[in-house]
Amino acid sequence: MTNGYSVFWTDHALEELDTTIEYLWLNFSDVEVSRLGRSIESILANISQNPMMYPRSDMSGGIRRAVVLRFNTLYYRLDPDDRRIEVISFYSNRKDPESQEL
Repeated sequence: MTNGYSVFWTDHALEELDTTIEYLWLNFSDVEVSRLGRSIESILANISQNPMMYPRSDMSGGIRRAVVLRFNTLYYRLDPDDRRIEVISFYSNRKDPESQEL
């Protein structure tokens, strides 16, 4: 069995993840933060082993999307030559598309 693809986060995606975690800490409990962490780990493990399992997004460039706990979507792209997954966005589905605020 192969080791799968390496997963790397862009700075932009990490900033979005930090914002989401901060929002959860301020408005919810440790339980929700832990639940989010477990869900992200599970999705990344799946993507690492089978990067095509999640659907293509409406964006160009072969970007795929994985919904994380209904409130967030992880967008990623695959570089098959380097066996690398790049997480490009951790989008909060709660955001107002006009203002980009939670």
